Amino acid sequence: MSLSRCILGLACLIPIATDLQTATVAQPIANSAAPRKLHGKFLHITDLHPDQFYKPHSSTDETDACHRGKGPAGVYGAEVSDCDAPFALINATFDWIAANIKDDIDFVIWTGDTARHDSDEEIPRSADQVLGTNRWIADKITHLFSDSTGQTLEIPIVPTLGNNDILPHNILLPGPNPWLQHYAHLWYRFIPEAQRHSFQFGGWFYVEVIPNRLAVFSLNTLYFFDRNAGTDGCASPSEPGYKQMEWLRIQLQIMRERGMKAILTGHVPPARTESKKLWDENCWQKYSLWLRQYRDVIVSGLYGHMNIDHFVIHDEHDINVGLLAGLADDSINTREAMDDELTVVAAADYLQELRHDWAKLERPPIDSKNPGKVKEGKKGRKGKKKKTDLWGERYSLSLVSPSIVPTYYPALRIVEYNTSGLENTPLWRDAAKNALPIEFEQNDRQKHLDLKQRHLAHTEAEEDNEIDAQKKKGKKHKGGDSKPKEPDFLIPHPPAKSSPPGPAYSPQPLTLTGYTQYYANLTHINNITTEDLSALSSGDEEEETWVDWLLRWRKGRHGNKKPTHPEPDPRQFNFEVEYSTFDDKIYKLGDLTVNSYVELAYRISKQPKKGNAKGVDVMYESEAEEDEDDDDLFEVVEEEDEEEDYDDLSDGEESDDDCDEEELETETLKKHDQKKKGGKKHKKKQNKIWTHFLTHAFVSTVEKEDLKKFA
Repeated sequence: MSLSRCILGLACLIPIATDLQTATVAQPIANSAAPRKLHGKFLHITDLHPDQFYKPHSSTDETDACHRGKGPAGVYGAEVSDCDAPFALINATFDWIAANIKDDIDFVIWTGDTARHDSDEEIPRSADQVLGTNRWIADKITHLFSDSTGQTLEIPIVPTLGNNDILPHNILLPGPNPWLQHYAHLWYRFIPEAQRHSFQFGGWFYVEVIPNRLAVFSLNTLYFFDRNAGTDGCASPSEPGYKQMEWLRIQLQIMRERGMKAILTGHVPPARTESKKLWDENCWQKYSLWLRQYRDVIVSGLYGHMNIDHFVIHDEHDINVGLLAGLADDSINTREAMDDELTVVAAADYLQELRHDWAKLERPPIDSKNPGKVKEGKKGRKGKKKKTDLWGERYSLSLVSPSIVPTYYPALRIVEYNTSGLENTPLWRDAAKNALPIEFEQNDRQKHLDLKQRHLAHTEAEEDNEIDAQKKKGKKHKGGDSKPKEPDFLIPHPPAKSSPPGPAYSPQPLTLTGYTQYYANLTHINNITTEDLSALSSGDEEEETWVDWLLRWRKGRHGNKKPTHPEPDPRQFNFEVEYSTFDDKIYKLGDLTVNSYVELAYRISKQPKKGNAKGVDVMYESEAEEDEDDDDLFEVVEEEDEEEDYDDLSDGEESDDDCDEEELETETLKKHDQKKKGGKKHKKKQNKIWTHFLTHAFVSTVEKEDLKKFA
């Protein structure tokens, strides 16, 4: 069957799920008599990875991938395995959304990866399959959130491309190209008509989810993704990444002029540590600069891809404008691209690096003993008080949500935002009916050109002083009489000095106030009773150890076992609350502003004072502050001594850079497993906020005893 026939919807070959793999498809619910109003909530759902070849009670081994054989694959998925999501999980998820949250949300953010992984050599992916599952999900979302006729959407849906939504995965050539044309057709109900041309050109667009007040930007992060061999970052004007960044800059400027706010969304997050990265460095630098300069406009960034629940803090001190201007050399950049799919160990290592970076953050100047009061600034070298960054505007924030695919447990997120003053705001549904004709696209494009000319007219003297300082900092020119040439790229203007802080920094309309994380406990729902296959074999097969589970293809919670029931017998499917930022007594997030997360990151990064923990402890300046009781930060745990001298992952000395990373990881984990063999116990302090963070990062699938191996 041709790709074009699948795209045109004439006949997509999606095998029809049967028996227990079939769940009731959510049907459109008729409108209630009362007019719809803003609820101050939206749904973020990501990384569904539906797999039409998944079979319940199949083998979770790498050679079978839950497609064949006999084994412990559950009806609703093989949790903590590398298998993809069965159709039964997708159907049950949409049924739950229809029954529980459909009528309480204002829009949906859907951040990509709606096709299975190419993990089965016997059934290689095809374009028909990739596009077929994407069409299936697009149709389900449309039907779920449409009016009683099933033809008109009641709320906006904002999709984005994932790295597995194309073939081969990760590689997307510059547009226009067939993939972007196909998705323009698949998503025609979601992409505003005036922006379909720009989507076909590069895969980016935005939706005014609250007309004239809030726009959600769908960024094509594949053009920023370091593993996309089809493009080359954001440095050259010929590259789509460069063009997308220019488009984003112009659009954010227009949003500022219109008094609007923006949420940035994408699939691959701008994750970056001292040694790892997901984005091309030039793309990351520009994006971080845009976040900084348009901090009065941007509400937050929302991403998926990594499956782990966490957040990323951008520090303006990491922005190198000289690099962007071509005045600094990036050849010494040693950050390596992260793997496509992170093992638990790789994910924990990445989170450890984030924690190390967070220890360098400047703590928000909020006096915990006197809420609402600001601490006095510390004195600098010359005895003058340092300038207080009251709102944390040095930093920016990106939130990364866990996935539906049961890499851990399936999860989705309901985010709430401040609707004060928006009670009588026109809804997207009403504005969509009165949408401007397509010729608006030409006027909009002319406005972009006019705006660019206005930016070009500004002189360097008009640039903000802090940006001038950053440019000078980045210059590497030495000797000679000639001056370094000015940068060719445009530096956006920061907010006016008289402007109040934006919704990412100060509670106000459209500020994100919190979220509720839901998850499906598949271990309970699948209701699988197993017996160990090794006991039935000749004894040649060794039981899978914890180290094996982490380092190789993950067979899931019931790997190397077979179900004792001849037929699947699942319990009723349900999502339940994993945690909510509104009442989490350990996170203590008052809202989702940048300062709230910087404070949380600071608390996560704290180590016990030297002498209270095993290994080499780092003494942070914050340890001298007696503003929070130890009981709020640390808990006492028992740990067994080992014969070998070994430090914890969080507190140990750094290893030799020349050591083979894989050998080091394996040896480290083996040392962790040696603890189970017994030994003399002693007590130590651990940061319980860090442990709590890891629990949620892996969606409550890793037992607390195992989390201690990373704490």
